[in-house]
Amino acid sequence: MITRVLFVCHGNICRSPMAEFVLKDMVSGAGLADRFYIASAATSTEEIWNGVGNPVYPPAREELARHGIGCEGKRAVQLTRDDYDKYDYLIGMDSANIRNMHRMLGGDPEGKVYKLLSFAGVERDISDPWYTGNFDETYRDVSLGCNAFLEYLREKALL
Repeated sequence: MITRVLFVCHGNICRSPMAEFVLKDMVSGAGLADRFYIASAATSTEEIWNGVGNPVYPPAREELARHGIGCEGKRAVQLTRDDYDKYDYLIGMDSANIRNMHRMLGGDPEGKVYKLLSFAGVERDISDPWYTGNFDETYRDVSLGCNAFLEYLREKALL
């Protein structure tokens, strides 16, 4: 069985691609890459021009690189209503993302929408480094959430 995960943030150039590539790195390191399909998307179109998304924001790309993680080729895409049926988990980075996801997806009838840090038992948002400049803090929060998400899947016997 393939577990399909979509990470979502506002622009899909900082937090959600960081989560996408951190989780890809984690599952690859655990020998589980073939059991996952992992992607990311935006709730807005701010980073998408004429149908082409911007690449991962350079400071986010650099923070990933500091941890040996690449994100080459990733470009911003927008969340669509169809994504609800394509993914098992749709994971937002903050409360505003969750509200926008519910609106864009037409609700959450199957309970697939989560906030990333909720897997770690923390209800706070992952701060947007576009505004804070704290890409290292965002990386730590994303890593905490991704580790907790994998533990959640293990506990549910889904891994």
